Amino acid sequence: MTPLTVIVTVACYFALLIGISWVASRGSDNDTFFTGNRKAPWPVVAFAMVGAAISGVTFISVPGMVAAKGYAYLQMVMGFIVGYVVIAVALVPLFYRLGLVSIYGYLGQRFGSKSYRSGAWIFFVSKMLGASVRFFVVCAVLQLLVFRPLGIPFEVNVAATIGLIWLYTVRGGVKALVWTDLLKSACLIGSVALCIIFIAKDLGLGFTQLIDAVGSHHSSRVFFFDDPKSGQWFWKQFLAGVFMAIATNGLDQDMMQRHLSCRDSASSRKNMIWSGVMQFFVIGLFLILGTMLLLYTSHNALELPEKSDELFGLVASHDGMPVVAGIVFVVGLIAAAYSAAGSALTSLTTSLTVDILDAPQRLDPQRLTIVRRRIHGAMAAVMGLVIVVFYHLSEDDAISAVYTLASYTYGPILGLFAFGLLTRRQVRDSWVPAICIAAPALAWVVQWLLHRTWGYETGFELLIINALLTMIGLTAAAAAARRQTPTAYAEKPV
Repeated sequence: MTPLTVIVTVACYFALLIGISWVASRGSDNDTFFTGNRKAPWPVVAFAMVGAAISGVTFISVPGMVAAKGYAYLQMVMGFIVGYVVIAVALVPLFYRLGLVSIYGYLGQRFGSKSYRSGAWIFFVSKMLGASVRFFVVCAVLQLLVFRPLGIPFEVNVAATIGLIWLYTVRGGVKALVWTDLLKSACLIGSVALCIIFIAKDLGLGFTQLIDAVGSHHSSRVFFFDDPKSGQWFWKQFLAGVFMAIATNGLDQDMMQRHLSCRDSASSRKNMIWSGVMQFFVIGLFLILGTMLLLYTSHNALELPEKSDELFGLVASHDGMPVVAGIVFVVGLIAAAYSAAGSALTSLTTSLTVDILDAPQRLDPQRLTIVRRRIHGAMAAVMGLVIVVFYHLSEDDAISAVYTLASYTYGPILGLFAFGLLTRRQVRDSWVPAICIAAPALAWVVQWLLHRTWGYETGFELLIINALLTMIGLTAAAAAARRQTPTAYAEKPV
């Protein structure tokens, strides 16, 4: 697969993307950018959210992680479904009832302005770092396939790809994202299915033989109940999946911005649950593809790459595979990458504009549009800078790096929302920023002590530990608030 082939493929996909974005953005305004005018049909959003939840990291990393971790990730995805049900039942009706543009407005109404800003800033840092980690993996692949053979520096690669993302999201915002995510979902599912078919054909496997070959392969183990200290133990993965889904979907402005684009709460709830169920089967396809990649490398005596994230690209670009397989791989990769980064830019722009700068309350619509577009450009520039910094720093499979990062950054947000929804107590609002900084630091100490003392390998349950520490801090802040003004203190409704 030559660099020219990749460039033409990217150009064709992007032309289609721009066309869809242009049609969806006609007559757009600030409300279109932030909420999609709340007119999106829920079946469209549900199918689009399957693609929205799958980034370039998922596309690259999940098939590659099969060699070392089997199908353990599917245990976590089972927890995702339960988490989506919790979001649909507990959070979606609340956000619609409050009429929120940014979900962190709830923290302001429940606790105060410091809590509101803390939630917004934590999301801002979390999304900027997480989106950058996801996207730099994709930029690295494009550097290998296109830019390096042409002698183009990585910084130019990043600037070009980020520039394209800025271009198709600057006008339509959420409305454009929903419809472009629909294209992304179709491309992702189609590319994975076609890659499985191509590999099976090369190995001479029919449908029944393919199922037998995957089922009998050592990498297809799903359940791990034997070692509670292991990071792959079922209950660690499942429970972490529940809370990770709540934190990174229900409490993430990026994801909820799409769900809140539905007409009403009932439509959004249906969209949430169905997208979770569909995601389970799509992730299952990625894992099956991982086993097929291992079968292909074994059959063709290929040496496994040092980094598992490189496995998919290695097979797709192998001389034994047809050129169309490489094209399908590139389409799936850029579909995942551009949409995930585009949604991150949109949500970061929304959070900074609405939550941190409070621009909609201070500016007239015309001035707000100018400020919003400037912020959108600034977010693109910062993301590009962070991607360059992350380059060459990845040692583990990127999907693990993303969720480990989320365990630290989303823990305080999960703790804040859980305390607000599960109790009726008010807190000393001024304490909240310090609590949100201290909780992740203490979570790291707990992780270190568990490993040092008992040899316990802390996995994604670190998110739960982080959230509990945040809630303990908020309990102390509530006690301080009560001692300070016992007569004026009043419990606020959930």
